[in-house]
Amino acid sequence: MKTKSLLLFSGAILYANLSFAQPTPRPNVVSPEVHADNSVSFRFYAPKATEVKLSGQFEKAALAMTKDQQGVWSVKTSPIKPDMYPYSFNVDGVSVADPNNTAIFPNEGFQNSVVEITGSTPLVHTLQNVPHGTVSYRYYQSPELGTRPVVIYTPAGYETNPNAKYPVLYLLHGTTDTEETWTKVGRANIILDNLIAQGKAKPMIIVMPYGRAYPTISKSSGSLRNWDNLQEFEKDFYGNLMPWVEKNYRTINNKDNRAMAGFSGGGGTTMYLGFNHSEKFAYICGFAPGLLNSEFERNHALAFKNPAQTAKNLKLFWIGVGTEDPLYKVDNEFMQLLDQKGIKYEKYFTEGGHTWMNVKHYLSVIAPKLFK
Repeated sequence: MKTKSLLLFSGAILYANLSFAQPTPRPNVVSPEVHADNSVSFRFYAPKATEVKLSGQFEKAALAMTKDQQGVWSVKTSPIKPDMYPYSFNVDGVSVADPNNTAIFPNEGFQNSVVEITGSTPLVHTLQNVPHGTVSYRYYQSPELGTRPVVIYTPAGYETNPNAKYPVLYLLHGTTDTEETWTKVGRANIILDNLIAQGKAKPMIIVMPYGRAYPTISKSSGSLRNWDNLQEFEKDFYGNLMPWVEKNYRTINNKDNRAMAGFSGGGGTTMYLGFNHSEKFAYICGFAPGLLNSEFERNHALAFKNPAQTAKNLKLFWIGVGTEDPLYKVDNEFMQLLDQKGIKYEKYFTEGGHTWMNVKHYLSVIAPKLFK
């Protein structure tokens, strides 16, 4: 009897010790929380941190956050102009994405999350009740680079109308972005869904490849428009990617039904791959294209060899850039050179800097101009 009592007593003591040893439950953290007035509350659980700041492209400077008794840091912004914005937390000097937000900015150079402020009126990139196309994650083979990822958008009706053929837009991301960035941050598929449903754009296939010639070219080797990356990516693009697309998708295979557009380093790549080959692409669009004036002549030698023929081949040559973008000056210098060569183009200036907010807008502007 004494043994049984002793065991019961010991068990009670052990249970009590285990109960007291349990860690404090982690609080439920909601972040981001978009309010009716378009202000946003951001929260981050870091009980041992000494300083946490919020950095977002909706603010000119980082916002200091305050910590409550549970260890949750928070800040509420002023009302923000409706759009999609990258943001991150700086925790004791280390930049991290929001662990409570599944909307992640795909990028090899930094960790950011994305917050969407819809507002009262749907924007061109807002998910709406319209027929939606299909986004497919595909892979193709390169003898030099191995298995390569590519994201493909096919418009609504592609699967149900097997006899229809479509024009193709090759859409290139910026430096350190990935093949996912154009859909997850640029909302290319949603923008085209909406424009096609409104009758403003023709149904088209969008091909979004990975722009780094990795592993031949290191992921830390600088801009995508660097000469060594351009040489390797061009071989892969024309030797592997484009033939694979035209074999596996119902594409219209002539220059008048091919377009290429790109942002930043991908914009510089667009100028090299597309502008130099106007016999293959009649529509070339640069979104704040990454260029260097010391490379203008070398990188575009094929286009400038016979500028009159290049101009004749192109149905649309379009360059857009923000007036606060660091590339605004060099892009304007490139346009001045085009003037000297007699190559016509459309220029489009917006406010703001080197942001995906501008890039989404640029896509919505050029899409209705394609394949007319």
